[in-house]
Amino acid sequence: MINKIVAIQGNNLFRLNLKTDTSIFLANEIQKKNYKIFYYYPKNLSVINSKVIAEGLFIKINYNNKKHIKVLKRQKLDLSKCKFILIRQDPPFNLEYISTTYILETIKNKVKIVNDPTSIRNISEKLFSIKYQKFMPKSIFTQNLKLIKRFISTNKEVIIKPIHSFGGNDIYLLTKFNKRLIEKIIKKHGHIMCQKYLPKITKGDKRVFIIKGKVYSAISRVPKKGSFLSNMSKGATPKYTRLSKTEIKISSVVSKDLIKNGIFFAGIDFIDEKLNGDINVTSPTGLKTLFDLTKINLAKTFWNKLKA
Repeated sequence: MINKIVAIQGNNLFRLNLKTDTSIFLANEIQKKNYKIFYYYPKNLSVINSKVIAEGLFIKINYNNKKHIKVLKRQKLDLSKCKFILIRQDPPFNLEYISTTYILETIKNKVKIVNDPTSIRNISEKLFSIKYQKFMPKSIFTQNLKLIKRFISTNKEVIIKPIHSFGGNDIYLLTKFNKRLIEKIIKKHGHIMCQKYLPKITKGDKRVFIIKGKVYSAISRVPKKGSFLSNMSKGATPKYTRLSKTEIKISSVVSKDLIKNGIFFAGIDFIDEKLNGDINVTSPTGLKTLFDLTKINLAKTFWNKLKA
């Protein structure tokens, strides 16, 4: 028998920004349909006697309470007994992350898993954008120092960022080749993306929400003064925005590809009507922020599309 349980595989529950976190917002919405919420960490996922078992917490969300989260009980749970599993931990997309996709893949015919673990494993969030380079600023993906030096020399102002990181970490704006810094990033992360800098980022980027192959709303994130990072975790300010015809057209192309590749929920980002190369499929964020700005509830849309 399948229980009305939603399991969430995520980051440290007690370090989340509960006022803005999308995972908690999704959990709060499905609670309204009398689902129980089970939260666990990737390190607590195991296979025992051919069963996929997670040790975690049953929790209850309450936005009216200062703590927002009440822990009901700790338990080991056979995840095949859940109705839904949400994969919501942040990158880096490392061996631990990959291992969890292989484990969850064994029960995806019994439980609806969002996003599909096979699809998450097959779609590198930045490398997937290679097929959309005609919609992007000039970009290269490489570890080759000579190529990077030439690219910076040609484009004058260049953003460099790791392919498998997140949250604005280890992203730099370079106006000249810095061998020591670049070698340090490559040693830590491997391949990097080098991209021509778009000055209009200071006015904000646009995060577009895609659910089941359809383009929905968007928010803009304006970097704090003196910064080029549009991540809210780096101090950017969110505001509601609308998409241009060009952005809608590009988003539609990407959304159709994503649903064909088994991605139910994603976020893509624009700067100055150009894709910035981040196709967020591991743990897209921003739904709670959109709701706070506009009262548009895409968490409700999310669950309705899943027929929860």
